[in-house]
Amino acid sequence: MLRIRPAVIIIALAAMTLPLPAAAAPPPRAAQQSPRGRIADIRVVGNNRIEASTILSYMLLRPGDPFNPSLMDRSLKTLFATGLFSDVKLTRQGDTLVVTVKENPVVNRVAFEGNRQITDQQLSTAITLRPRAVFTAAAAEADRRTILGLYAAKGYYAATVVPKIIKLPENRVNVVFEINEGTATYISRIVFVGNHAFGPGTLSTVISSREEAWWRFFSSADSYNPTRVHLDEELLRRFYLRHGYADFRVQHVQAELSPDHRSFVLTFVLHEGARYHVSSVNVISHLPKVSGKSLLPLVTLSAGDWYDGDAVERSVQAISSRLQDHGYAFAEVHPDVARNTKTHSVALVFNVVEGPRVYIQRISITGNTRTQDQVIRRQFTLAEGDAFNAASIRRTQQRLKDLGYFSSVKITAVPGSAPDRVIVNTDVTEKATGQLTLGGGYSTDIGALVNAGLQENNIVGSGIDAGVNGLLAQRASQIDLSVTNPYFLGRNLLAGIDVFALTNNNQTISAYNENRVGFTTRLGYAFNQHVRQVWSYSLINRDIVNVPSTASPYVIADQGNSLLSQIGQTLTFDWRNSRIDPTRGFVVRVGTDYAGLGGNADFIRTRLDGAYYIPLEGALGRGWGVSVSAGTGYLVPIDHPPSIIDNFFLGGANLRGFADGGVGPHDAVTGDSLGGRFVWTQSTELRFPLPVNPDLGLSGRLFVDVGSDYGLKANHGPIVDFTAPRVGAGFGFSWASPFGLLSFDFGWAVVKKPFDQTQVFRFGFGTRF
Repeated sequence: MLRIRPAVIIIALAAMTLPLPAAAAPPPRAAQQSPRGRIADIRVVGNNRIEASTILSYMLLRPGDPFNPSLMDRSLKTLFATGLFSDVKLTRQGDTLVVTVKENPVVNRVAFEGNRQITDQQLSTAITLRPRAVFTAAAAEADRRTILGLYAAKGYYAATVVPKIIKLPENRVNVVFEINEGTATYISRIVFVGNHAFGPGTLSTVISSREEAWWRFFSSADSYNPTRVHLDEELLRRFYLRHGYADFRVQHVQAELSPDHRSFVLTFVLHEGARYHVSSVNVISHLPKVSGKSLLPLVTLSAGDWYDGDAVERSVQAISSRLQDHGYAFAEVHPDVARNTKTHSVALVFNVVEGPRVYIQRISITGNTRTQDQVIRRQFTLAEGDAFNAASIRRTQQRLKDLGYFSSVKITAVPGSAPDRVIVNTDVTEKATGQLTLGGGYSTDIGALVNAGLQENNIVGSGIDAGVNGLLAQRASQIDLSVTNPYFLGRNLLAGIDVFALTNNNQTISAYNENRVGFTTRLGYAFNQHVRQVWSYSLINRDIVNVPSTASPYVIADQGNSLLSQIGQTLTFDWRNSRIDPTRGFVVRVGTDYAGLGGNADFIRTRLDGAYYIPLEGALGRGWGVSVSAGTGYLVPIDHPPSIIDNFFLGGANLRGFADGGVGPHDAVTGDSLGGRFVWTQSTELRFPLPVNPDLGLSGRLFVDVGSDYGLKANHGPIVDFTAPRVGAGFGFSWASPFGLLSFDFGWAVVKKPFDQTQVFRFGFGTRF
């Protein structure tokens, strides 16, 4: 029960009886301030760099509007969201809304300290803070994470980045990113779990990531890179599908970082599944006048073969190309792979249908920071408005790769503004196209050598190729200047000029030295993507000097000066899958030279050569292939016999197992090589990877070379001239070293004739030009 004391009640009653003070008189109506009221004016305070009108443009309130707390709150958030201010306040002073701001500082300069693995330019391009940009703490933190991501991509997971802010007058700051790169985080070990058909040694050559090794100082493959690991998963999938494991999948990949952040252990957990064979193959065509039976020979798989995912893809491309070449621009090929898990077999059905009619709305190009758009666009075999053609897209991608300007080329199609429109996005990554070469070495042909050159394959992104190169060797010297414009005057015209001076020491072959000074101009054009022709004109002053009295009468008769004025053409039919590194297809060249437009030389020379490339990757694995090449030439005198330096010489590089000029007509007395009027060669070569880590860049070959050189008339004494073929066979290997291409060949003369000169070992050193 609540009890109240009487004294408390008396006090309360007394308070109630006290008189109240008189209420203040209400102010005049004009001076009265309503809790809501209306805004008479908006005043901006604290701005120095940013105009008041700019600030007011972000406000959601205007003079005459009521004081709305909700709109005031939204205006406050909008001003903060601009990133221009570090503090914003909205206050009411009577009927005036006061906007008080504190501006973020402006970046005066951005600097980097401690970076060695990544250049300042690379870092500046990646971050968002720039001079004269507004500085915010959030932007600095975002850039710090971006820089850490760049270092992680290069394998430096122990790197730390601390942004330091140096305040300057006039509300400016310098931003300095202090970087401690630490040491590279390498892959100490790669583990495969669940593999039974292939051992870890085989699988380690399939993926692109590598375990740390001392000799990989020119490669980043042993640095952990998540992007590369994703590529490894795809490489493993394609490898297993190529060998018939249709159920294969990478269950997961675990990258375990060591406590000291110095290395990773990379573990691939695999599910191989069973190996499948092909039970049946069929092509069903839904196109008019096209039967599936006519397309079946294009399929590279047959019943009884092991399933090969790459072969299925190649078959799809072959059928698509055949159809598109015959005018079916919208034809599509859909492979249907029906797996029978009980019999571990697959039934292949290639369905050929008329696809939707899709046209190219726009071709978009990104990533070309140096190469001009027109240089890339002229490689496209289709244009905006054309029917979309997947085969043409693949050819365009290969043409862009063959330019040698880009480290990667990716062409994708995305939906356009309408269902029948697509946008073709072309993303390229530029690479260095200029080369300054300084090197030396030894070549069997010319002895010890020193070379220097300056070459630019893409001058100011125009696609023009120019260079100057010099060579000084024991038996040769050369300097040449070359300029080539592949699209002269913006048209389908190749124009170029070569100016050169060279000296060859042929004392060991034919007892003379040769000096040449002259130039060659070139003009070419392409009929289509496979056929092109190049015309040339050469004006060359030649000297045969240092001829001893014991030399062949044929050499003595030709010593002295001569002038060659020659026009020539080369017609090329090229169906190779790549001009730089062909593995499939063929190329044929037909050449003709006419000398006699002035000068001392007058003759007609014809040439025919070709090569056919057969990949063996499907049967034997990556890097295996066969190339079959052949060539022939014929020299026809007009008014008088050609000089010895115009004849064909056989041996060395074009007939291994024999010395340079070691095969062909020889002086029967002095033994000097004189060269022939008719030459032919044929070479068969098996290329294969060596059983070493592919990162070393080593490849091997077995070869058989056959050829003959003959047809010289005996005008100055007895000669030895055999028409019978000579045969050389052997093996060799090449090393694509960081310093240049080193080539080693061991060849033996299997079939030879008297006076033939043999050579077992050939060593060549080449640098990139």
